[in-house]
Amino acid sequence: MEKTVYMVMSTDVIHGGHIAIINKAKKLGNLIIGVLSDEAVAGYKRFPLIPYEERKILYKNIDGVSKVVKQNTLSYKKNILKLKPDYVVHGDNWINGKQKLIRQEVIETLETYGGKLVEFPYSDDPKYKAIDDRTRFELSLPDFRRARLKRSLECKGLITAMEAHSGITGLIVEKTMVEENGGMKQFDAMWISSLCDSTSKGKPDIELVDMTSRFRTIDDIMEVTTKPIIFDGDTGGLKEHFVYTVRTLERMGVSMIIIEDKIGLKKNSLFGTEVKQIQDDIDSFCEKIKAGKEAQKSQDFMICARIESLILEAGMSDALKRAKAFVKAGADAIMIHSRRKEPDEIFEFVEKFRSKDKTTPIVVVPTSFNTVTEEEFKKRGVNIVIYANQLTRAGFPAMQNAAKKILENHRAKEVDDMCISIKEIITLIPEDY
Repeated sequence: MEKTVYMVMSTDVIHGGHIAIINKAKKLGNLIIGVLSDEAVAGYKRFPLIPYEERKILYKNIDGVSKVVKQNTLSYKKNILKLKPDYVVHGDNWINGKQKLIRQEVIETLETYGGKLVEFPYSDDPKYKAIDDRTRFELSLPDFRRARLKRSLECKGLITAMEAHSGITGLIVEKTMVEENGGMKQFDAMWISSLCDSTSKGKPDIELVDMTSRFRTIDDIMEVTTKPIIFDGDTGGLKEHFVYTVRTLERMGVSMIIIEDKIGLKKNSLFGTEVKQIQDDIDSFCEKIKAGKEAQKSQDFMICARIESLILEAGMSDALKRAKAFVKAGADAIMIHSRRKEPDEIFEFVEKFRSKDKTTPIVVVPTSFNTVTEEEFKKRGVNIVIYANQLTRAGFPAMQNAAKKILENHRAKEVDDMCISIKEIITLIPEDY
């Protein structure tokens, strides 16, 4: 009986290196290709340029491939136990690094029935790296980046965004990953916060930093990253101005703008009723949403309406009334905000909104109600979780402490253990920039 061989593929750009290892694998027996799902690929590498169904067709038509199956996770275990291949084939590039634990699971699973892992030398040909670099460049282009947020929502159901306010914080959001359940977890998007952008410039969060300056922040981040961007648009300004903001952000490649239903001098929502904040009239805010939707040129750009009713203690019925009206006006998503530490009113809003509207994405920013896990949010019907200011808040105490210790000790030795090495910083910054 001919032996069976199992090999997993995720790439959407097939080059000579892939064909070479496929040719080696098919010499061992009947070759089955496992195609990683879009979610699995996005979880550890980057969002695929070509969706799963198209990649499946691509692999199926490669000479020597007898069968193509879907692999939903980075873990091979389920498919190995189902297919019982005699061999699993992989390049030797996973012996160390992010996939080391996955490799070990493969070995242990194969041992349960006598299967064998076969590893071939990974090709480090410069021309293949050039192809990967080109692919990364494609991901950063405005049209593709703008569309990725909607694709990620369709693919995963719930996505996470971390705030970034500079090129270096953008790189941190772009590259930070953790091992989890046999796979990798990373942030799906970046949040360009008005508060954090203003704070990084030493300015108060009252819409003092103009849009031209804020667009420069987006440019800085976009130059070195590929993840989709959600932009904090504060109140959106005058309707006539909002139209131009939408067009500019869309042209830049931003995926979503979130605007809050308030008017007048902007005050941070977490002050609640402690400071004077005025909620916009429903009809007036709906007109702003409609104007923004009419101004955009693509189907990918999203306008999210942020409802401040719970913040301003206007009540749950007011929040739900506004949500219904804003969706009818064309809002692509609804953000509900609260400054309470308990998530009860957020959960109540989500439950009541979902009883009438099953599809419109719901956005939350759990700065106060931060004990709720992403899994619980997803279970209840939330689609986007934004970590709105944690990098800024974490950075300040560290920098203040370092400055204080240098003053106290008249030298920098005492802060060495608090600091990242220059080598690590250099490694984080792309070489081709």
